[in-house]
Amino acid sequence: MQLGKEPVAGDEEWTGPRCHEVELSGCAQAWFVPTVRALAADLAGRADFDLDAIADMRMAVDEACVTLIRHSAPDSHLRCSFLLDEQRMQVRVQVRPRDRGARVDTAGFGWRVLQSLVDEVSAKLPDGGEEQLGIHLVKRQSAHT
Repeated sequence: MQLGKEPVAGDEEWTGPRCHEVELSGCAQAWFVPTVRALAADLAGRADFDLDAIADMRMAVDEACVTLIRHSAPDSHLRCSFLLDEQRMQVRVQVRPRDRGARVDTAGFGWRVLQSLVDEVSAKLPDGGEEQLGIHLVKRQSAHT
């Protein structure tokens, strides 16, 4: 796990005032998902998200991880990056896919679940230079009253 890692060049959406990034990587297997889910909930709580938003992030990260594990190569690692700033929490989950043509189903029930839990969700498809299949989630802070 890395704390306070500098954003990668070209990742402008990963930057912002007082950004904090945490990365976690492990085997792309189901037994690893509860660890990622617990980290997501802990980070959301430490970032002062309300209880509903914490639960939403926990479920969204779980769904994203399980979705990608289904497509992962046998020796792939599940890589999760969490970026928190004053307004939002962003999560990137990535694996190396088993098949070159692997795609995240953006028309299925799981995708609809993700859309209902977070403010933004997008799929990253493998391209010529990088072989990672991924899901990017964004959850914004609710206004405190």
